[in-house]
Amino acid sequence: MSAPVQNKGDSRGGDPPQERKKKESILDLSKFIDKQIRVKFAGGRESSGVLKGYDPLLNIVLDNCVEHLRDPDDPYKLTDDTRPLGLVVCRGTAVVLICPVDGMEAIANPFVPQD
Repeated sequence: MSAPVQNKGDSRGGDPPQERKKKESILDLSKFIDKQIRVKFAGGRESSGVLKGYDPLLNIVLDNCVEHLRDPDDPYKLTDDTRPLGLVVCRGTAVVLICPVDGMEAIANPFVPQD
């Protein structure tokens, strides 16, 4: 007969319980609170607004949010048209890029042949 196995860890077996570290956000968005930011989302949408809040999962709250509309003929090209959205909660899993509006300028794509 074999000796009974004692489980000193969690119910799944394995290592003993350890104190879990609190997850920290990779980005420090505190310096952008109450400042204008631009956000790109999975799927290609872009919005800009004043950052009012965020959490470690990158869910963000934008006030005076404006969506930058894309060209209906070319979904990769943005137009100058915008749509006001107001106060918006953006789900962190959809956020691809966050950048401040101040100090940002569009540059020519170096990979596209110039006319």
